[in-house]
Amino acid sequence: MEKLKITLSKDLKEKPKNESDLGFGSVFTDHMFIMEHSKEKGWHNAVIKPFEDFTLSPAALVLHYAQTIFEGLKAYTGERLFRPWDNFARFQTSAKRMCIPEFDEKFVLECLYELIRIEKDWIPKWPGTSLYIRPTIIATDPYLGVKAADNYYLFIILSPVGAYYKSGFKPIKIYVENEYVRAVRGGVGNVKAGGNYGASILAGNIATEKGCEQVMWLDAIERRYVEEVGSMNIFFKINGELYTPPLKGSVLPGITRNSTIKMAQDRGFKVNEEPIEISKLYEASLDGSLEEIFGTGTAAIISSVGELVWGDKTILVNGGKMGELTQELYDELTGIQYGTVEDKYGWTIKL
Repeated sequence: MEKLKITLSKDLKEKPKNESDLGFGSVFTDHMFIMEHSKEKGWHNAVIKPFEDFTLSPAALVLHYAQTIFEGLKAYTGERLFRPWDNFARFQTSAKRMCIPEFDEKFVLECLYELIRIEKDWIPKWPGTSLYIRPTIIATDPYLGVKAADNYYLFIILSPVGAYYKSGFKPIKIYVENEYVRAVRGGVGNVKAGGNYGASILAGNIATEKGCEQVMWLDAIERRYVEEVGSMNIFFKINGELYTPPLKGSVLPGITRNSTIKMAQDRGFKVNEEPIEISKLYEASLDGSLEEIFGTGTAAIISSVGELVWGDKTILVNGGKMGELTQELYDELTGIQYGTVEDKYGWTIKL
């Protein structure tokens, strides 16, 4: 069994003074975890060490063919983590799809726990803040042929964060993308491959130009059915029932999505996982049956959607205000994550 080595920094950084204005993903903690893979040794040399740059060959496969995957999860006040084992199970699924060698989930998870214990003072205490955790694997072979690499880095870095959107926790405005697509069935839309996100940047820029915070993707074949939003899965409350796109190979199986479905069902709501036509959403907004829209994701948690921009049409939701169910689900989920609400599901672990 691989052993974890720990080298602590002798030059600790100053922590952010204003936790109410952290932003997202621009400040990093003192330490990181990294582990290497080679054909001869497999995964080895697991170490927690000071956060630092590492060196790559300009020919590294990750730079040319995007053989890279990542995850995103959070640590909350009280050294509490939310469903980390599910993130690492999805990380493993992504590795298999991208031809990356499987790793020992239990061991890497224990290494993460130790990293969090070392960096516990970096977990912010301001309401709505957390310590974002980014596990990543990259291919490092210096080779320009298209193939699966033999050599990899698996690393974990940490960043104290506030709200994901600049608007904070207010309802956001989303641009519905009619031309570009995110993923097709049989592709890699259901895993967290780096290339998925690089390919989304152009549409994201268009959304920003239109005054929107995010992009809503439609299906790649007919451009009729809603798939997901750039950083989150999406839910619609119509006539008292919830609807969300099904997991058919082009939608990421979100852990917050899964949690939200369970909480909603326990409240007595019927949750329909089925294709949703954007035109039907527009009609529902006109006749008043579209009651709420919200997105779910690790970064965004449960984010209320106040408006959709679809071509020359605008879909206004609940007067642009957060809906009652959205608020209830947000309060319960964040309460579980921060330890102020009973975790009857066994979703959290306190280190």
